[in-house]
Amino acid sequence: MKISRSIFNSGLLNFLPRLSLSILIGTSVLFPSVSLAFTESPECPSWTGVQAAAEISQLQQKIVQWDEAYYFRHKALVDDAVYDQARAKLAVWNGCFPEHARSVTPPDQVVGRSVAHPVPQTGLEKLADEDAVANWLAARDEVWIQPKVDGVAVSLVYRHGKLARMISRGDGRRGQDWTSHARKIEAILPRIPDTRAQLVLQGELYWRFGGHRQKNGSANARGLASGAMASRVLSEEQAQRLTVFIWDWPDGPAAVPERLQALKAMGYDTTDFTHRVSGVEEVVHWRKHWYRAPLPFATDGIVLRQGQRPAAEHWRAEPPFWAAAWKHPAETALAEVVDVEFSVGRTGRIVPVVEIRPTQLDDREIRRVSSGSFARWKQWDIRPGDQLRIALAGQTIPKILDVVLPATQRAVLDVPDSGEFGSLTCWRPTVKCKGQFLARAVWLGEKLNFRAMGEGRWRTLMEAGALPDLLAWTELSHQELIDIPDIGEVLAGKLETNFQQAKTRTFREWMPALGMPSAGTLPGNFWPGETFAKMSRRSIDDWQQLPNIGPKRAQDIYGFMHHPEVLALGRKLATLEVDGFY
Repeated sequence: MKISRSIFNSGLLNFLPRLSLSILIGTSVLFPSVSLAFTESPECPSWTGVQAAAEISQLQQKIVQWDEAYYFRHKALVDDAVYDQARAKLAVWNGCFPEHARSVTPPDQVVGRSVAHPVPQTGLEKLADEDAVANWLAARDEVWIQPKVDGVAVSLVYRHGKLARMISRGDGRRGQDWTSHARKIEAILPRIPDTRAQLVLQGELYWRFGGHRQKNGSANARGLASGAMASRVLSEEQAQRLTVFIWDWPDGPAAVPERLQALKAMGYDTTDFTHRVSGVEEVVHWRKHWYRAPLPFATDGIVLRQGQRPAAEHWRAEPPFWAAAWKHPAETALAEVVDVEFSVGRTGRIVPVVEIRPTQLDDREIRRVSSGSFARWKQWDIRPGDQLRIALAGQTIPKILDVVLPATQRAVLDVPDSGEFGSLTCWRPTVKCKGQFLARAVWLGEKLNFRAMGEGRWRTLMEAGALPDLLAWTELSHQELIDIPDIGEVLAGKLETNFQQAKTRTFREWMPALGMPSAGTLPGNFWPGETFAKMSRRSIDDWQQLPNIGPKRAQDIYGFMHHPEVLALGRKLATLEVDGFY
């Protein structure tokens, strides 16, 4: 059994207009025999009763806040995917701690001003992936595909060829009367050539764009449409930008081609966006095409419809067996924090990396995400148990958008003191300095073009005690190398080659490798004839006379050249007779 967002919003089976991604939940209390479609397993948290009550209450209140914003202010505070995941998580927690369970009663947004749909709006079963689509197709002979237009669902009711009413989806059985606004929308035909006593069309009222590409985001399409319909007065621009995509005619011709042609003759043409498909490969093709191609509307997936369906009098306000949706990759997702690691870079910058439970985002499984700067982490104060909203920056790099729900009990973390690290700290691998020292070693190896010498190799040397300073590798013998775990004869030979070649590198290559600030900005004619001794004698004013070197850079270079550890490295390179140091 599959549960859609609308089922959550009714307690169990009442459908609301904010339909979305179908979620399968695994809990023996609220939804027996239902499975969870999250990447993470729905294991019960190891909470005390007090913490469970606090966590469940906080999540329930957050969902109520989202619902009130959506239904009363017509503003979606989070994407459907995040909303669905939050509802599913609440159901799981309720199942784990039934004595503290709290439900969400949907806002009664249509009481007193609702009208009945002549034919119920059914909603859609949501297919999770390509395999689910293939299984769905395998049980059907004739299937048609359309883009899943991202707007607000409506019913258009015509009587004797004249528009009599437009009704919002509501709970699928009753919705708001939007007729007055409908009469101002040019795309909604006031008259059609079919003059039967009553004709009902179902479709999506959407905000029209010029060449919208869904891969670039939804552009708040649904919010624009729902916001316009919620306004007391529909502006001229809103009336022009709103249009409708008719996706069904419950009492229309039984055969899809005939139904499409009759709709076209009526003035509602969707033939360019309706295609028969015979296999999952064609479904994948159209889904990708409508995700990337310029369209007049935003989409959030594709809809599959079986050619044959029951007569309209048998339709119910629940997902039918004859239609299903496969949504586009989610733009955002809800992720639970497992741990926070703090890495210190070569320059002393602290980078918090947040480990999360495996989370699916844009067909990728995300396990780690950077919080950006240390200051941003402090602002958010991200801790294990927090619920984050994440997205992909540039469709590739996961990023944190915000903390949706902080854990009620704040875990203790070993947070480094930013005041203890800087560009001139950690030249030796002491306990607190291992991270920054390792970053210095990796940087040096990259600048000197070491082969087979990534972070893992440097870490091996450091943990074996063979790297007490940044240049200790220059003194390692062949036997000392092969005695280090995981370094045999072959690898030892490669490392020795790196070490020997390093001694032949130029002074201009060595100084950036040691970490000299702004080395790359110095003009090319600066380096010929320059030595470590000469550079050490330069004053801040001397450095500031060079092109591209301002007061801050001059001070940074001077501090570097006069640091005791840097001077010690210079002396060691002098004993090795490296160019520019002796």
